[in-house]
Amino acid sequence: MFYWLIELSNTFPSFGAVRTVLNVFRYITFRTGGAIVTGALFVFLFGPWIIDHLRIRQGKGQPIRTDGPQSHLSKKGTPTMGGLMILSGLTVGTVLWANPLNPYVWIVLAVTLGFGFVGFYDDYLKVTKQTTTGFGGKLRLLIEAAIALVACYALVRLNRDPASTALTIPFLKDTVLHFGWFFVVFGAFVIVGAGNAVNLTDGLDGLAIVPVMIATASFAMIAYLAGNAVFADYLQIKYVAGTGELAVLCGALLGAGLGFLWFNAPPASIFMGDTGSLALGGMLGAIAVAVKHEIVLAVIGGLFVLEAVSVIVQVVSFKLTGKRIFRMAPIHHHFEQLGWTEPQIVIRFWIISVMLALAGLSTLKLR
Repeated sequence: MFYWLIELSNTFPSFGAVRTVLNVFRYITFRTGGAIVTGALFVFLFGPWIIDHLRIRQGKGQPIRTDGPQSHLSKKGTPTMGGLMILSGLTVGTVLWANPLNPYVWIVLAVTLGFGFVGFYDDYLKVTKQTTTGFGGKLRLLIEAAIALVACYALVRLNRDPASTALTIPFLKDTVLHFGWFFVVFGAFVIVGAGNAVNLTDGLDGLAIVPVMIATASFAMIAYLAGNAVFADYLQIKYVAGTGELAVLCGALLGAGLGFLWFNAPPASIFMGDTGSLALGGMLGAIAVAVKHEIVLAVIGGLFVLEAVSVIVQVVSFKLTGKRIFRMAPIHHHFEQLGWTEPQIVIRFWIISVMLALAGLSTLKLR
C-alpha cells in the first residue's frame, strides 16, 4: 500500500509533504526492518492460538522414533507443523513490506510455500497415521524437483544476462563455470538439496531455526549487495538487478523465526516439522540461486551440509560394509549418544553456524 501511495504522490506535485514522509518506504533497509518486526509480532500474537489449535487437532502430536535417543521419548505429545507459524509470519511480512512488482520475491516465495505444502502433507500423514514415515521419499523428491526446476527456469528467463546460467566461484573474481541451460538442473539440485539438508538438521529443540536465521541474515546482506550496482561493482560480485528486494523477504523470515524460537526453545512447545524445515531450506536455496551465490550457500549453510553428509556416509557405509561410521545419524544424534546434553549440542552447533556465516561473508571481499 505504501509503495503504491509513493507512486501516486509522484503524480501530484501538491503532495510534496506527503511524498517526503512516504519516501522512507522506498528504502530496502527500512522495509526489511519493518518486515522483521511484522513477522515477529504476527507469530508472537497468533503463535499461542496456533499451538493450541494444532494440539487439539493432532491429539498425540508428532510420533517419536522408538529407535532414536531415549531422551526424546519425553517429548511425546508435542504438536508439530510449527512451520505454519513461520510461513504465516513470513508471508504476512513479505506481502506488507516487499515491492509487489518485483518478480524475484514471488518466485522465491512460491518455492517456499510449495516446499512448505510438501512438508505439510508429510507431517499430516505422520500425525494422522501415527508413524514416523510420511509419503514415499521418491515421490516427495520428484515434487520438490518439479517446483525447483520451474523456479530455476523462471530465474534464468528473468535475468537474460549470459552469466545467469553460469556458476561463480568464491574468492575468484573472474572465474565462472558456464553451464548453459544445464544450470536449471544444477539450480534445482541446490534448492532441493538445501531443503532436505535443513530437514535433516531439525532434530532437537531450537537446533534448526537459529542456523536458518543466521544463514538468512547472511543472505539478506548478500542479496542487498548483489542487487545494488555500486556495491556489487565495488565488491566485484555479480550484479543481479532486482534481487535486493529479497532482503525484505529474508527480514520477514528473521522476524517469524524469532517468534517461533520463543515457543521452540527447550523444552519446545511445538516442533517445526517438515512443514517448516523443507520450506526454509528451499527458500535459502532459491535465494542463493537468484543472487548467484550457490557455493557460498554451502559454506554459510555448512552445518546443514554436514548433517546431510553424515546421513549419506552412514547409509553408504552400512550398505557396503555392514558397519556404521556414526553411532546414529544425522550427526547431532551421534553426539547425543556420546553423552552430550541437548543444550550443549544445540548451542555448540549455533556457534559453528556463526563461524561458517562469517567465513561465507568473507568471500564477498576476498577475491
